[in-house]
Amino acid sequence: MEEGRPLTVHTLNELLLVCSLVLLVAVAAVRVSSRSGLPSLLIYLGIGVAIGQDGIGNVVFDNAELTQVIGYAALVVILAEGGLGTKWKEIKPALPAAIMLSLVGVAISVGVTAAGAHYLVGLEWRQALLIGAVVSSTDAAAVFSVLRKVPLPSRITGVLEAESGFNDAPVVILVVAFSTVGPVDDWYVLIGKIALELAIGAAIGLTVGFLGAYGLRHVALPASGLYPIAVMAIAIVAYAAGAMAHGSGFLAVYLAAMLLGNAKLPHWPATRGFADGLGWIAQIGMFVLLGLLVTPHELVRDFWPAVVIGLVLTMVARPLEVFVSLLPFRLPWQEQVLMSWAGLRGAVPIILATIPMVSGIEGSDRVFNIVFVLVVVYTLVQGPTLPWLARKLDLGRGMETASDLGIESAPLEKLRGHLLSFAIPPASRMHGVEVSELRLPPGASVTLVVRDAKSFVPAPSTVLRRGDELLVVATDPVRDAAEARLRAVARGGKLAGWLGTGNGSGAH
Repeated sequence: MEEGRPLTVHTLNELLLVCSLVLLVAVAAVRVSSRSGLPSLLIYLGIGVAIGQDGIGNVVFDNAELTQVIGYAALVVILAEGGLGTKWKEIKPALPAAIMLSLVGVAISVGVTAAGAHYLVGLEWRQALLIGAVVSSTDAAAVFSVLRKVPLPSRITGVLEAESGFNDAPVVILVVAFSTVGPVDDWYVLIGKIALELAIGAAIGLTVGFLGAYGLRHVALPASGLYPIAVMAIAIVAYAAGAMAHGSGFLAVYLAAMLLGNAKLPHWPATRGFADGLGWIAQIGMFVLLGLLVTPHELVRDFWPAVVIGLVLTMVARPLEVFVSLLPFRLPWQEQVLMSWAGLRGAVPIILATIPMVSGIEGSDRVFNIVFVLVVVYTLVQGPTLPWLARKLDLGRGMETASDLGIESAPLEKLRGHLLSFAIPPASRMHGVEVSELRLPPGASVTLVVRDAKSFVPAPSTVLRRGDELLVVATDPVRDAAEARLRAVARGGKLAGWLGTGNGSGAH
C-alpha cells in the first residue's frame, strides 16, 4: 500500500482481518478499563476511531449495512449472556415496573427528546423523532457490566436489567417506522405493532427456553464442552424463531436465556464462563466496528447539538419517564433518582442509528454523528459517577452479602445421580461448618474434600474451610434439594433454615 493511501474496507473478509488485528489490543484494554473505572465501550470505540479514517491506521470503512448486521448479531449474544446471568428471584417482582418503563417510558422519552431536538437544535421532525427513538433504548451491555459492579438492592437492579432487555423491541419498531420512506404509520398502528411483536417474542422465547432447559436436563451430552455450545445455540434459535415469526427476536432471546440461566443445568459454571467470553468478544467487535464507521472530523459540527440533546434526555426525558412510569409502584425518591441516572446508553443506540443510513433517509449521517457523540459524552459522565451517586443516596450500604456457590453439576446417567462440585469462596459462611452440620438430604453425601492440593474423604466432624473444593454425590430425586441446602449454608451458615435464612436455591 502506498504511503498515505487509506486502507478501504468494504467486504466481510477485509473487515474480519482488521478486527482480528485489533482483538488482542482490545482484550488488553479490558485490564485498563477495570483498573481505571472507565467504561470499556469508550476504550473499544476509541480503538476503532484510532485505526479508522483520520486515525493512525487510516482505515476507511463506510458499510453501514454490514455494521448493522454484525451489530444485531453481537446484540443477540450480549442479550443472551445478560439473560443467562439474570436471577429470576430478583427480576420477578421487578417485571411490572420494567414493562412500564419499556412501553410508557419509551413513549415519554421519544416525545420529550424529539421535542428538544426540534425546538432547541432545529432538526426537522423526522430527524428529531429518529434521534428520540434511537437514544430511548438503554444498552444491555452497559447496564449489565456497570450494575453488577455496584452493590444495589435487587429491586433496583432487577428493574434496570429487565428494562434493558425489554425496551429494545419497541425502540427497534419505532426506528424502523421513522426510517421508512414516505408517511409514518399512525400512532395507534405503531402501538398495535409493538404489542403484537412483544407478545409473539415473549411466547416464543419462553417456549424455546423451557423446551431447551428440559432437554438439557434430561439428555446427557457425550462431552461437557457441548453444554455451553448447546445453551448459546438454543438462545440464538429463540431469536431466529422470534424474528421469523415477525415478533421481537431480542425479547425472545433474553427470555429464553433467562429461563436457561435459572434451570440448574449441568456444567453451569463452564457455561457461564463460555457465555461471558462470547459476550466480551461481541462487545469488543461491535464497539471497534462502530468506531471504524464514524468519521471523526464530521463530529465537530455536531458536538454541541449532541450535548444539548443529551441534556434534554438525561435531565428531563429520563427522570420524567421514570417518575410517570413508576408512579403506581410508589418507589422511594432515592431509587427513582438512581434509576433516572442509570439509564445508560451504549452501542445499541449507535447500531440503531445505522437503520436510517441503510434506508437512505435524508440527514441520516448527521443523526448517526449526533447519537455517537451523545453516547460517548454521557457514558463518560454517567458510568463512573453511578457508584458515587448510589453511596450518596445511601442505596448500596449493607448490600455486600456472602458469596454464592458456583456449583457445577455433572449428570451420572447410568447411576441416576449427579456429581456436584464447588469451591468455598472467601466470603462464604460455609467456612467453619462441619460436614454433618450441612444437613444434606438423605441420598446426598460429601464424598471428597480437596484442601491445599491434597484430597481426603471427610468425616462427619470435618470442619470445612474457605478455599476447600468439595465433591457431593446426590441421587436424581434429591439433587435440587441438596444444591439448595448447600447454597443456603453458604449464605446463612450452619443455622440456615433455623434463624430465618431460607433454603432457596438462589441463582447460579
